[in-house]
Amino acid sequence: MALSFRSRLEHASAPWVERLNTVPRPVAFGVLIVLLAVGVFAPRPWGGIAFLVVSAFVGWLLFLTWQRLTRPERLMRIAVLVLAIAVAVVRIVPAG
Repeated sequence: MALSFRSRLEHASAPWVERLNTVPRPVAFGVLIVLLAVGVFAPRPWGGIAFLVVSAFVGWLLFLTWQRLTRPERLMRIAVLVLAIAVAVVRIVPAG
């Protein structure tokens, strides 16, 4: 029987999640802060690309944890994801 997309992604993500768990939390948080700072201060389109990386990471974590989250937690994480994508689009698309 073929595995669902969710099962395949969870299996493929397992080694990455294990590696992420071995990284000290301040280091992981620091990398996130650096990416956000690059997103804010770097020129176009590099700032937007940094925000896209953050968006991809947040989206990946949201997908992996979706079934275990309560409704308010889901809404809050979706809001963060939408905000990060919106900022990325604004930073990538030239003002016209």
